[in-house]
Amino acid sequence: MRSKQRNEDVEHMTPTDESVDATRRTRLASERTELAWWRTGLTALAVALAVGRIIPGLDRGSASWLYDLAGVCFAIYGVAVIAYGSRSRVLMDRALAKGRFSEPPRYAHAALAIGGVVLGLLTVVLILIG
Repeated sequence: MRSKQRNEDVEHMTPTDESVDATRRTRLASERTELAWWRTGLTALAVALAVGRIIPGLDRGSASWLYDLAGVCFAIYGVAVIAYGSRSRVLMDRALAKGRFSEPPRYAHAALAIGGVVLGLLTVVLILIG
């Protein structure tokens, strides 16, 4: 029943109503995307704490400096991911206010992807020498 009502409402929408609805949906999607970036960043910060402080405390014979390095790298990555997600949201909101769409900078995605790969490889090294 609601679906039928929704379809009838959409059929009677003016172009202005459609653009307002599209903008609203885009803003909500942008908010969800920002929150996903935040979840990823907070997860990296939790991993940083575990790798940098908790794991070395459990194994006194391990190379502590390597775990410290990995913890710091995960923390920097987490902060960068949160900052990127928040910045992307600001840029999207500004673009929508001007009736445009914000393209994400390619270098930022590449940098975050490369950072993730490097952290993955560092984790493999920690597992192999641990």
